[in-house]
Amino acid sequence: MDVKDIKPDEVLDCVGLACPMPIFKTSTKINELQAGQVLEVQSDDGGIEKDMPAWCKLTGNEYLGLIKENGEYHVYVRKK
Repeated sequence: MDVKDIKPDEVLDCVGLACPMPIFKTSTKINELQAGQVLEVQSDDGGIEKDMPAWCKLTGNEYLGLIKENGEYHVYVRKK
């Protein structure tokens, strides 16, 4: 499946927040989702490119990929 085709169950807006806030907010938000649901995290912090896959590896959630558009990152994570 192409990352562009992913339809998230929830969207988390972290634009304007610097590291580590996007990851912190992701970890809080993912707890509200059911297993298998997908969260889209929107951020303009370039650190998210490395931080989110590392966080997913650490927590066991599934990193689905990332799209970068107009300086914004759209990162997709499936809850374990």
